[in-house]
Amino acid sequence: MGVLTPTVLEGLDVSHATCALFDLSDVHVLTIERHHSSFTLVVETVPSLVGCPCCGVLAADHGRVAVLLHDLPFAGVPVRVVWRKRRYRCHEMACEVTTFSEVHELAAPRAKLTSRAVAWAVAQLRYHDIAVSALAEMLGVAGNTVWDAIVPVIEAQLAAEDRLAGVDTLGVDEHVWCHVGPPGTRLVTGIVDHSRDEHGRSRARLLDLVAGRTGAAYGDWLTEQGKAFTNGIRTATLDPFHGYANAIRDELPEAITVLDAFHVVKLGGQVVDEVRRRVQQDTLGHRGRAGDPLYGIRRTLKIGVEYLTEKQIRRLSAKLVAGDPHHEVTLAWNSYQQLRAVYHARPEQGRRLVAEILAAFPTRPIPEIARLGRTLRR
Repeated sequence: MGVLTPTVLEGLDVSHATCALFDLSDVHVLTIERHHSSFTLVVETVPSLVGCPCCGVLAADHGRVAVLLHDLPFAGVPVRVVWRKRRYRCHEMACEVTTFSEVHELAAPRAKLTSRAVAWAVAQLRYHDIAVSALAEMLGVAGNTVWDAIVPVIEAQLAAEDRLAGVDTLGVDEHVWCHVGPPGTRLVTGIVDHSRDEHGRSRARLLDLVAGRTGAAYGDWLTEQGKAFTNGIRTATLDPFHGYANAIRDELPEAITVLDAFHVVKLGGQVVDEVRRRVQQDTLGHRGRAGDPLYGIRRTLKIGVEYLTEKQIRRLSAKLVAGDPHHEVTLAWNSYQQLRAVYHARPEQGRRLVAEILAAFPTRPIPEIARLGRTLRR
């Protein structure tokens, strides 16, 4: 798509524009150009007395050079910043430095992204699990430009001594790092901080990624952090994977182990699907097709009962009567709803529901539910 003739907005209230766009009191926005799919801002810093970085002698102005930077996206489009960067000359004859450029927190020397764009990209990766390619598209740059800018920041954060301070709730889960390659080489173990801040909100930040999806990978990571860290963990969440459970048992013996809601509810939903498909095959002799009672409610069966409308409840009941002669799907659906109810209940009621589920599921006459009960009990 072509670029429209830019609209130039000049004569802005400098202090207002600076606060709104940069939050830097010593950066002035000179012009704003609105293109079809981007903004271009021309900025410069407030002049000040500058000494030579080598000898300290007061330097003289030596013109400007235009430096192109990429800032945070605005209104859904990339923002380019043309920084009219000042150049200085040192008049001390004995000094090794002749000319140099100004240094400002707007951007690091030779950077392609502004400092706050780099910080924003790192935060998006850490808290929102956004792909680097998506960040590059939002910033209007190539993927390697984003990667080269964030790697030093991430490495510095990983090396910070206080990075793990205050962590008392730890989560672990596998993550598909790459969708190509031999089996077993595409998964990594992600370790997440689920501790709460002083306001009771979960910090939910990524702490580390370890190659492989094994108990040893997680256990070795915990060992590397030392006893001072592991002794402070009060709660450890995980998915129903024995390897992670074994690592928690060995390295975090004092922590309360919690199966996270997503994976438990997912297991319940899978059971409903398995029972529905089996009953479909047993009663009609073929896989689900349009018009089959159970096939028509396959998505409705996954909805929490508290979200069902009266129309959906009537339709669900009618289809189950028509396609579930032995009430197997009905029982699987009720079991799934029981499982969901645990995470909507108060702690005392939730514990009571868990005890009832662990006692009842393994003895249910439906093999898929009995298997789920044994899994949860383990």
